[in-house]
Amino acid sequence: MNNTHLTFFFFGFVFFFLYFFPFMPRGKQIALVYLRYLVLTSIAALILAPFFWLVCSAFKDPEVLMAYTFLPPVSEWSSQTLNFSNLKKLFEKEETLEGAIYFWQYIVNSFFLASTSTMVTLFFSSLGGYALAKYEFRGRSFLILFMLGTMMIPAMLLLSPLYHLIHKMNWMDTYWALIVPGACSAFGMFLFRQAFFSVPSTLVEAARIDGCGEFGIYLNIVMPLVRPITAAFCLISFLGSWNAFIAPDVFIQTQSKLTLTVALNQYVDLYDQQYGIFLAGTLLAIIPPAILFFSLEKEFVGGLTSGAIKG
Repeated sequence: MNNTHLTFFFFGFVFFFLYFFPFMPRGKQIALVYLRYLVLTSIAALILAPFFWLVCSAFKDPEVLMAYTFLPPVSEWSSQTLNFSNLKKLFEKEETLEGAIYFWQYIVNSFFLASTSTMVTLFFSSLGGYALAKYEFRGRSFLILFMLGTMMIPAMLLLSPLYHLIHKMNWMDTYWALIVPGACSAFGMFLFRQAFFSVPSTLVEAARIDGCGEFGIYLNIVMPLVRPITAAFCLISFLGSWNAFIAPDVFIQTQSKLTLTVALNQYVDLYDQQYGIFLAGTLLAIIPPAILFFSLEKEFVGGLTSGAIKG
């Protein structure tokens, strides 16, 4: 039995135990309650272990990075084994053909692109979802089916024609090449369409009778009522743009314009393998998405659930 079989066996046992636990006799439930907590604690530790390893690796000296799985023994803790050398080297000035570049510039670039792309995609996707949910027009059903069909096309399949189009429009090495192609998301329109079904059409008609314009109805009446789905979509879009690698690596050529993911990849290549600096940068890279996720956690779960059950 290999590791894969053991993994499936372990999670199968956990599923069986958690599913059939409520149907056991009362005495056995009390006797096995500690086992349930033990199993859940073990799963939580298994999931959190990579994050703990990342934190430990970011603060270990490069000389002992591979010597210990997590932290060295307490008796060996010193400035020679645990220090801030990886972070110091990460933020040092880097000399390039374009001049001096600092690591914080990559963070600013990624944050600007992720924020801008999220706002642009949110605006156009919500407008499209509103039109598909509240307007009757010829070909709407076909358009929805076409949108869903495009979601099944792998993104890598469109990279070559997209590169040709970006080159023809002279958008190479500009942020337009990263923002415009994803300005409207088929997934986002479908998500908002499902959410807008929960808004009563009588409310929209009443606003029209009162003289409110169509854009005013969308912005001031409908959008505030779908706040959970808006938060969920913002989180998904931000994470997608923040973690994007292929498009920035292909379309951006100037070193000072690179995003965080592409810049971090340069620390680990064929001729330069600075794993300590790479892991320190990775630790910093997960902080903004983590803050955003915990800030929007309730809206994220509620928004996805709402969008899933509305017909």
